[in-house]
Parts: sequence; structure tokens; C-alpha cells
Amino acid sequence: MRVVGGCMISLAPIAAVRKPSFRHSFPPSKTLIPSLPVQRFSKFSTSASMAALDSPQAPPEPQQNKKPWLVVGLGNPGKKYNGTRHNVGFELVDAIAEAEGISVTSVSFKSLLGKGYIGDVPIMLTKPQTFMNCSGESVGAIVSYYKIPLKQVLVIYDDLDLPFAKMRLLPKGGHGGHNGMRSIIDHFKGSRDFPRLRIGIGRPPGKMDAVNFVLRPFTRQERDELNFTFQDGVEAIRILLLEGFNKSATFVNSAKPLKQLG
Repeated sequence: MRVVGGCMISLAPIAAVRKPSFRHSFPPSKTLIPSLPVQRFSKFSTSASMAALDSPQAPPEPQQNKKPWLVVGLGNPGKKYNGTRHNVGFELVDAIAEAEGISVTSVSFKSLLGKGYIGDVPIMLTKPQTFMNCSGESVGAIVSYYKIPLKQVLVIYDDLDLPFAKMRLLPKGGHGGHNGMRSIIDHFKGSRDFPRLRIGIGRPPGKMDAVNFVLRPFTRQERDELNFTFQDGVEAIRILLLEGFNKSATFVNSAKPLKQLG
């Protein structure tokens, strides 16, 4: 695919990399969740910690910090690209934000960011504003600053090779010719070991060029079908954070395709 707008970003005041200016930031080295009663975690106690509770001299075992999940939706910024096939990553992040009450409006790291929780699991939602082909500039900076493990970085993006509105969740893999993913892998120093959620946008009709196809809007019928996919996508993220990757992958990858509406 061609570079859409090069690597310029749409938000002029964004510095190349700067620390977030919004409130309630997750510090890179401090506890990411509020203090909770010990009873809340009693079922996760190890035998060693249970033995410590029996001894009045033993101090309580401290809770481990939780790193946030980073959920990245890929797309191109600007009204020109709203609702196009290449922006389904943006749209699913917006659906997650709406469902979970997270505002994705803070500007930092060449990206729009939002922070919140699903259950007691911290989550960061981001939509890079670098244009698709340079997405790694934003994502790499966020991961580096917050020291997020790559296994907790989920990238959501469009896929020409999947049937329309079909999703597939994988634990790792290559870029598959997708330049946004190529950029992210490059900024992860070549590592491909991070999960990704692909959303099928279908194949271009006839002899239409793929670059032109991904920048086309959806038809009304396609939009109706895609809305059901986004509902499943929101549920998949909840399962991923609260029950783990395997259960989420089973939910996504075993889902029956929707019948064509109409």
C-alpha cells in the first residue's frame, strides 16, 4: 500500500515524543491499580503467603503491580478517512471506549490516548495519528515509556485476506503486507511476538486497485453487518483482559460468519 500523507501527523502540536500531559496517567514505575481490600485477592494467595498469615510475626505479602494492556487501533487521521475500510481499527477502539466509558481524547506520543479499567485490569486505548504507514512511531514510544510487555499489546487492523466482517485473533505473526503492522514490528526491533486482531474488509471488486479499495467507505448493508462484528470485538477484548488470551481466541476464531443481510 502507498503511504497516505507520508509520515506527517495530523495534530500539529504533538511533539515527536513527549510525556502525557493528561491527568490520571499511569506512571511507568508506580502501582497501576488502586488499593483494594486484601480479601479481594485471598483466592489467589500462594501456600507460602497463607502460611505467612498464620504467623503473627510475618509481614503481609505485597501486591504485585499490574501493567496495563495497550489496545491499538490502526487507521488514518482526519475526516477524509472516517468510515473507510482502512480505519476499522480506529472504529473498534471507539466501540470499546464507548462500551467501557473511556475517553480517548488525550494527545500524546503522536496519538490519541484513553485510560481506564475493564474489571480491575488497567487498559490503554490508542489511535496513532501518524498515518497508517508510520504507526510504529507512536506505538513504539508508548510501549517503551510505560514498559508494557509485548504480550500485552493488542493491535487491531483491517485485512484484505479475511472474508468481510470476519475476525481472527492470533498471538503473534508477521505483517502480512500491511504497512501499519510492518512499521510496528520495525519499532519493536523486529519482534513479532505480540497479539493482533484482524478484521476482514473483503477483496476489491473486479480489477480495482487494493489501495483505492481500502480507502473506500462501506455500503449501508456492509455497515449494518460490521456493527455486529464490533459488538463481538468489544466482548472479545473483555474476555481477553479478564479470562485470558486462549478463551478470547476461542470466542473470536470459532464464531460462525454472519449471513449476508438483506
